[in-house]
Amino acid sequence: MTWMQYLAPLLKGAQVTVMISLASIFFGVILAFAAGIARTSSNRFVSGLAFVYIVLFRGTPLLVQLFWFYYALPLVGVSFNLITTGIMTLALLTGAFGAEVVRGALLAVPPAQLEAARALNFSKTYTLWHIAMPQAIIEMMPPFGNLAIQNLKDTALVSLISIADLTFQAQSLRNITLNSARVYTLTLLGYFLIALCLMFAVRFIEMKLRRGPAFPRSAHS
Repeated sequence: MTWMQYLAPLLKGAQVTVMISLASIFFGVILAFAAGIARTSSNRFVSGLAFVYIVLFRGTPLLVQLFWFYYALPLVGVSFNLITTGIMTLALLTGAFGAEVVRGALLAVPPAQLEAARALNFSKTYTLWHIAMPQAIIEMMPPFGNLAIQNLKDTALVSLISIADLTFQAQSLRNITLNSARVYTLTLLGYFLIALCLMFAVRFIEMKLRRGPAFPRSAHS
């Protein structure tokens, strides 16, 4: 087989990898904001629930999580298809790590600004979304960029539950051709190019945020 003949199955797997990675990053970011904001809540139940979620998923291996959702959860009558299982597990893990990024960025907002918001009788919700969050989200971007790359690399594990991603296709191709050098060289390049695109995307978003106004205009302006 020529180099070009290896590309078709690997590109097919790369499409699955990109889809799983982007979907799990999207849902993971939503979970990160929800859990991160919950961790800063004065409500002990809400904060405690977020803490349990974060500790549980940060403290257990992704591979074991995948196997639990794929093999153990169906035993109690709850099952998902392969792709959903992969996306859900990766999103939960990304959300758990991202929650601490959100929490840390929110706590780093100067207290004087929050005190000024209280003095002006702004609600907690308004203060969070119009004063704290616009500043915090800029500081979140570099760590979120790292999480996105880590998420992409973690997608390789979904091949172990038979999802036909880039790693799964590479292993199948290698078993057929017995040419490890070509297969895994192209696989490495594939992951590298996808990671490069993710890095540029995150950097672009960060630059756009930094060029924007520090605070959005409010209805009181």
